[in-house]
Amino acid sequence: MPTVGVGPDYKKPMRTISAKPEEVERGWYLVNADGRTLGRLATELARRLRGKHKPIYTPHVDTGDYIVVVNASKIRVTGRKLKDKTYYRYTGHVGNLKSESLEELLARAPDRALRIAVKGMLPKNSLGTAMLRKLKIFPGADHEHAAQQPQILNI
Repeated sequence: MPTVGVGPDYKKPMRTISAKPEEVERGWYLVNADGRTLGRLATELARRLRGKHKPIYTPHVDTGDYIVVVNASKIRVTGRKLKDKTYYRYTGHVGNLKSESLEELLARAPDRALRIAVKGMLPKNSLGTAMLRKLKIFPGADHEHAAQQPQILNI
């Protein structure tokens, strides 16, 4: 009877790979948000910021890439969300709960609606904050990250 672990037919058991922060290779990607639906774009951005598209994905390590989003002011939503969807923020003073519709938010700060949507899909801890820092959103077609040579990402 052959001994376990020896012989020509022996194969080593599979080992689970756990990524270490210093081993992670991060790329830079450019996404054009023109005509994209807010929620569908946000889910894919959150997935890539987390690094779930990589085989080395580890839940407790930030394995995601940097993402530059241009034309954020041209995102679209379905249905009556422009008028019905409401965003709330609290100023910190008594009775100062501010509310505005998605239409007003896009007119005032077009990048903020996408950032809020992506933030809600990331972990609610310091790891999620670090992932959100890698998201760079610009309302127009110009961006300041040309030196990083981002690759175009078709989502």
